[in-house]
Amino acid sequence: MSPRWEPNPDIRRGRSVVCSLHAHLVFTPKYRRGPFTDEILTRCEEIMRDVCADFGAELHEFNGEEDHVHLLVHYPPKIALSRLVGSLKGVSARRLRQEFPDHIRRYLWGDHFWSPSYFAASADGAPLTVIKEYIDNQKRPG
Repeated sequence: MSPRWEPNPDIRRGRSVVCSLHAHLVFTPKYRRGPFTDEILTRCEEIMRDVCADFGAELHEFNGEEDHVHLLVHYPPKIALSRLVGSLKGVSARRLRQEFPDHIRRYLWGDHFWSPSYFAASADGAPLTVIKEYIDNQKRPG
């Protein structure tokens, strides 16, 4: 390695690939109801960190408000983003309903937690620090 070269943790290296893939994701609960409290957001982040780790991805940033969550995910190219999103939403919905049944039931009914749609954007356009700051400045419920 060149002494001038400094390792960048955002650049992934594989046997045949060097990449830096980040996605800014936004999920909303069904009917855009507001089931999130600080405690539920904290647990949701823990669950989503575990799901990302299972996929070989990393949850760089997480925050939300009463009616949506933002994620900044660093993921390898072998992962289809739609598969990762499906697991993030599916696992978190199941676990949050199990762990906070009475609270969730007041806001959502039926078997659905998340809206079937989601927002995904490549995070290369804006500097990652700007996106991290935006996510960090969400008005988290008290």
